[in-house]
Amino acid sequence: MNLLSRSSPLLLLAALLIGLPLLGVALSGEPLAPYLRMPPMTTEPAAHAPFSWPVFIAFALLIAASSAPFALRIARARSSIARGQHARTAFPRWGWAGVALLLAAWWLAWHRYPFFEALQRHSFTPLWLGYVLTVSALTVMRSGHCLLLDRPRLMLALLPLSAAFWWLFEYLNRFVRNWHYVGIDALDAWQFFWQATLPFATVLPAVLATRELLASFPALSAGLGDAWRIAPRRPRLLAAAVLAAASVGLALIGTLPQQLFALLWVSPLLLLVCIQALLRRPTVLAPVAHGDWRALWQAALAGLVCGLFWELWNAGSLAQWHYSIAYVDRFRLFEMPLPGYAGYLPFGVLCVALGECADAALTRIRTVAAPAG
Repeated sequence: MNLLSRSSPLLLLAALLIGLPLLGVALSGEPLAPYLRMPPMTTEPAAHAPFSWPVFIAFALLIAASSAPFALRIARARSSIARGQHARTAFPRWGWAGVALLLAAWWLAWHRYPFFEALQRHSFTPLWLGYVLTVSALTVMRSGHCLLLDRPRLMLALLPLSAAFWWLFEYLNRFVRNWHYVGIDALDAWQFFWQATLPFATVLPAVLATRELLASFPALSAGLGDAWRIAPRRPRLLAAAVLAAASVGLALIGTLPQQLFALLWVSPLLLLVCIQALLRRPTVLAPVAHGDWRALWQAALAGLVCGLFWELWNAGSLAQWHYSIAYVDRFRLFEMPLPGYAGYLPFGVLCVALGECADAALTRIRTVAAPAG
């Protein structure tokens, strides 16, 4: 077994995400210092190209063309889904604690009380912890199980992975400057780092818990269990080609940020899947070879659902992020321009793929630690 096959897909992905944009900037002759300041913290809006109807329409058509086949297939198949399914259990008691935490944190996040002033900027973390508890409890009510109860070690492992993973996105945002933060003027860089790391740690648990809840609604992915079969004859060759294209695109985001900003959301998923394919590891796209798109669709929807809540709760928080995106910065829902929500679809799939990597790593650890015989 060679060195490449022993490598971790996540470490290889991190190396590419960090190195490729820097390589592109270096080859263009621009200074690297602005991108190397740590921790990544974007506080100033970028001067982006103005709104463009042709670009906006092109994005809208691309989004519609990629999602319409799924929506139409689901709409046709919904009539065959059995009606009148009942929950197996009552809403668990601990779920009510999650609801209470969510509502209390939401109220405190959007209101300014003197007694809560010192903790005001930290309200996002309990808000999302309450969300994860509530969604997990709903999943238990519908299906009798949830990741939080069935796989607590996995959910715990997702916390540091989630924080590190989102810091990589903050680093990539330095090159495209799609969003910046306000309401953190009183913080120095390291205070912001510690304040931000806690809510960043809730990203993966939230998306995976949401995907599991969505999977308990068969009508949401009706007809996708036996849909289009995509099984390339030479998958590793295709993976190498896509990896090369995604790598070039990511290397160019520092020099062409206004034209390639969307790659921030697409390239990490493509890189991870291609790395896994080249290492002969299972990928999140594997079921598609048999025509099963349900898990992929549920993951994308989970990213979109969480994205809507992120943008909603951001709107009234003290510390916020604001967007400035080239060509499509109009028709906002909360702070996000409407086309921007499409980025949450591949983002949701990436989150689930990262969760599967963490699950596989935990399985290998248990196997190694298990006594022989």
